[in-house]
Amino acid sequence: MDTMAWVTVVWVAIATNLVPDSQGTSDIMKDVTLGFGEALQHCREESQLSEDKMEEFFHFWREDFRFEEREVGCAIHCMSRYFNLLTDSHRMHHENTDRFIKSFPNGELLSKQMVEMIHECEKQHDTEADNCWRILRVAECFKLSCQRRNIAPTMEQLMAEIIMEAAP
Repeated sequence: MDTMAWVTVVWVAIATNLVPDSQGTSDIMKDVTLGFGEALQHCREESQLSEDKMEEFFHFWREDFRFEEREVGCAIHCMSRYFNLLTDSHRMHHENTDRFIKSFPNGELLSKQMVEMIHECEKQHDTEADNCWRILRVAECFKLSCQRRNIAPTMEQLMAEIIMEAAP
């Protein structure tokens, strides 16, 4: 499977999940992550992402993933703009983000909670002037919030979906 497919899987997982049934919500998060990741190839050049860095996106939901590369934040910024999820001030566009999450199966179950989580993370990192670093910190905060709530997709869920999408 090519790197783009792996990267796509990782970033859609970033974009969702927060409901009582952790299996069901992690499935929603998986779908959102994969959907969000569809913009990665489009953003590769703009964010100056090497093939190695693109591959890192596949590991986003792993416990040991490190948020240390500014280029990864720039890619997330670009991907967010691609789906019109940011305002002119480079902050989350609440209505568009809500609509984006609801566009996935059962997304309405998590959209409000997810927007609130991202907003809380944005407030924590609002003083960071560099958009790429700030969005990287927000993504890290969001991931940790999802993990604490047991709604983050597992690598097994993501791998199974990637394999199913790659099958003829």
